[in-house]
Amino acid sequence: MRSSKVPTEFGWFFIIPSVFFLLVVFIFPISLFLSKSGFDPGPTSKHLLHLFDNPVFFKVLWITFKISFTVTLSALLIGYPIAYLLTVVSERARNLLMILVLIPFWTSLLVRTYAWMVLLGRKGIINQTLIYLELIDQPVKMLYTTFAVNVGMVQMMTPFMVLALFSVMKGIERGLLQAAGSLGASKFQAFIRIYLPLSMPGIGAGCLLVFIYSLGFFITPALLGGRKDIMLSMLIEEQVSSLLNWGFGAMLALLLLSATAVFFFIYTRFFKLEQIG
Repeated sequence: MRSSKVPTEFGWFFIIPSVFFLLVVFIFPISLFLSKSGFDPGPTSKHLLHLFDNPVFFKVLWITFKISFTVTLSALLIGYPIAYLLTVVSERARNLLMILVLIPFWTSLLVRTYAWMVLLGRKGIINQTLIYLELIDQPVKMLYTTFAVNVGMVQMMTPFMVLALFSVMKGIERGLLQAAGSLGASKFQAFIRIYLPLSMPGIGAGCLLVFIYSLGFFITPALLGGRKDIMLSMLIEEQVSSLLNWGFGAMLALLLLSATAVFFFIYTRFFKLEQIG
């Protein structure tokens, strides 16, 4: 009987189209754009000097990191119990909960952001409800604040965290917790000493996905945030679209890419690269 296995030397023919597509659609355009940070049009260091001359850009980078970290931590605190619940309920309940988790993926990001504007506005549903219940006298400013940015981004990032956690949690043997209980460990001790360490790869992968994705978020902070909530992606858009300063926009993009690479390197120091998937 002849083997249907493809010879190794022909395997590259199946990889070449994917590599070519990656080079043409992703790597080449990004490299061309980033090159403008040092060639505008000829070799120059003015954009790098301008970056260090004005501390506001590093302040914006700090705000970007702070919001991304807050969103990541919030998504973890919300997503962990949901992912755990998905592993203990029945198959039918799990399918229903998974649909609820995936609903945000089926809705436009812009639509979800405008929905939060309707909810958080001074005349929005939340303020009107609080006034109707006589809990407040005047509308509370929630829109165009850091709170609004965090709430909107957490709602959009939590599904990524849940999926990353669930992919690891579903492989944890429940018998390990039962064995720990039979040896005298309480449920809390069994969770802390057994379940939590075994779920760390999911925590690491989820935090990596959410944090890196949050670093480059644009639409939600632009629509829900105020002047104190400017993220680096918003500055890049302003430099390229409004000021037509492609060179400095590329320098800011390079700064964002470098920050992402540093965080990814830190992740690889604690977790295996294969655990991302």
